[in-house]
Amino acid sequence: MSTSHYYELYRRSSTGMALTDSLDELIQSGHINPQLAMKVLVTFDKSITEALTSKVKSKAVFKGHLDTYRFCDDVWTFVVDSVNAKLETETITTERVKIVACNAKKPGEQ
Repeated sequence: MSTSHYYELYRRSSTGMALTDSLDELIQSGHINPQLAMKVLVTFDKSITEALTSKVKSKAVFKGHLDTYRFCDDVWTFVVDSVNAKLETETITTERVKIVACNAKKPGEQ
C-alpha cells in the first residue's frame, strides 16, 4: 500500500477518533480486514484536508499569552493561555488553546 500524502492530524479530532473506534470494532468483529481500515483512514485524511481547504472560509483572530511553542518535522505547535478568540459572529474566551500548524504543501512535495 502506498503511503499517504496527507497529514494524519485530523485522526485525533472527535470525528477521527469515532471513525477509528468504529473501524476497530469492525476489525474485531471480522467484518473488515485491517488493510481496508487503513484505506478508509487514508481516504479520511485526504477528504477532511480537501474539505477544510475548499469549504471553510471563516477566519478567526486569537489573542492570548504564548506558553509554549515547538517546531518539529515541519509542524508548529503553539500552546496559548488566556485566549480571546474573535470569530466572524462571536467572541470566545478560554483558559488554553493548542494550535497545530503544518505546511500547506502535502508532505513530500517540494
